[in-house]
Amino acid sequence: MKYIRKLGIETDYPEAIHLYGKVAFGTEPWIIKLGRDVHITDGVKFITHDGGTLLLRQDVPDLELTFPIVVGNRVYFGNNEIILPGVTIGDDVIVAAGAVVAKDVPSGCVVGGVPARFIESIDDYREKAIKRSLHLGHLRGDEKDRALRAYYGRS
Repeated sequence: MKYIRKLGIETDYPEAIHLYGKVAFGTEPWIIKLGRDVHITDGVKFITHDGGTLLLRQDVPDLELTFPIVVGNRVYFGNNEIILPGVTIGDDVIVAAGAVVAKDVPSGCVVGGVPARFIESIDDYREKAIKRSLHLGHLRGDEKDRALRAYYGRS
């Protein structure tokens, strides 16, 4: 994806980064690294620095807290999340909508909340999702809209 490259975000797989809506990569996007098959939805904010240092620079003029964010492979970010400086997120992770990720997230789990905490393993999530599925995920665009409307009895 040209936008990712233009920002200087590090990735070996720009074609495998999926953006849905407005995503904020902060003032230092070039210290963000994204893996393969990363899905980032509307309102997600990557923050790579701590602006609170501005209040302390009168005493410590060179004070700077800026740290990279590293995201693994097959990661989904729900709407309106904040990813804080220095966080590493493993592979096969779902970050629930509205989460504030302040600490590293291990591979193979679902996290959510403020601050984000472990909810369940990715395997438990998969099992529940399969049981609850409407089995329409293979459809796209208008075809999916028609199928959803039919399923819910809406015309």
